[in-house]
Amino acid sequence: MSATQTQTPPPAAAPRVGKPQTRRLRFTPSVVLLVIAAGLVLVAAVRAITGANDVTSAGQIAGALSSAVPIGLAGLAGLWSERAGVVNIGLEGMMILGTFFGAWAGWQTDPWVAVLAGVLGGAAGGLVHAIVTVTFGVDHIIAGVAMNILAAGVTAYLAKKLFTGGEAAQKGGTPKQSPPMDDIKHFTVPGLSDWLNSVEKHHWFLVSDLAGIIGGFVTNISSLTLLAILLFAGTFFVLWRTSFGLRLRSCGENPVAAESLGVNVYLYKYLAVIISGALAGLGGVFLAIQTHFYLAGQTGGRGYIGLAAMIFGNWRPGGLAMGAGLFGYADSLQLRNGGSSVHALLLLLAVLLLGMAIWKFLRGARISAVVALAFAVLLAVWYMTTDVVPDEVVQATPYVATLLVMGLSAQRLRMPKADGLPYRKGAGG
Repeated sequence: MSATQTQTPPPAAAPRVGKPQTRRLRFTPSVVLLVIAAGLVLVAAVRAITGANDVTSAGQIAGALSSAVPIGLAGLAGLWSERAGVVNIGLEGMMILGTFFGAWAGWQTDPWVAVLAGVLGGAAGGLVHAIVTVTFGVDHIIAGVAMNILAAGVTAYLAKKLFTGGEAAQKGGTPKQSPPMDDIKHFTVPGLSDWLNSVEKHHWFLVSDLAGIIGGFVTNISSLTLLAILLFAGTFFVLWRTSFGLRLRSCGENPVAAESLGVNVYLYKYLAVIISGALAGLGGVFLAIQTHFYLAGQTGGRGYIGLAAMIFGNWRPGGLAMGAGLFGYADSLQLRNGGSSVHALLLLLAVLLLGMAIWKFLRGARISAVVALAFAVLLAVWYMTTDVVPDEVVQATPYVATLLVMGLSAQRLRMPKADGLPYRKGAGG
């Protein structure tokens, strides 16, 4: 080749032809604040249009908070277990154990002793679940269902033995109910609560709504609610900011690799499931203290709703708290006001589904957009052609909200990779 000759440049790589990539929305603090602000304006507008002033009242928000705490604690329990790779369908049973043992100790002693007894009862259920799933390798779903059945049967038997004779019977104990116990301490911010209540009564657009929402967080708040908030913050710190949490999460992602690095996978799984049971037991004893006694069927499926909230939250405490708040709000709405407020919720859901349909259409998900739009139209027609929602639908509101959220959530969910998979020490060779 002569000096005057030049090399022919290589041909440019052919552009890749395929499905265009869609940019994923990142939930930065600014985006979260913007979403919250838009949600507040929308709720305030629905409240003003429908005249359902209790939608954003302090009483409604306080009730939603009380309803959200047991659901959130159940979801937090599931998060601890599943982050270590153990599916815990038995949360409902562990909550039942918490309600029973908490009430049994509470009517005889002190509410804080009841809390301790409920936590220990739930932890005992977690220990049984860990032995069955981690040590003996039983299918996690089967073990969880068995735990729910076992807990219901054991507590029914013990209730007949412990609540129907002697002093317990004299104080109101029955085969399905414990004697009443004292309430736990509540807190109210003096001055601020009264001022917010006066602002709320004016029903000003957005201003009164904000006053009602904030008022619900500073009026008559249970000590256990404050404890639950601390547990959410503590869970995030421990699991995502400590070496202990990193090792525990590695057991749910790749236990073989974790074992090769010296992590005692069995120990971490046991600890996670026992902590899971303790948190579920705390959620159960919260219900018992809230109503002042144990009652058969008291949990009402909140363990399962907690699992739904955990999945909605993408196995993270922040998203879980939002999901628990949503389900708690729906539960409180049907308990406090029945058909009128739930009727106003139809309009809110119709607007939200319309927005979801537009968002899905712009992102190319045409089928999901059509489904969301169809639901939005149906809810709008239902709202315009009725004045109140039947009681049967009102009572099902929390469960309908659960199905809607799980079915139409736009999140890209990613469970821990080894969640629910069997593990045996030395399996990696």
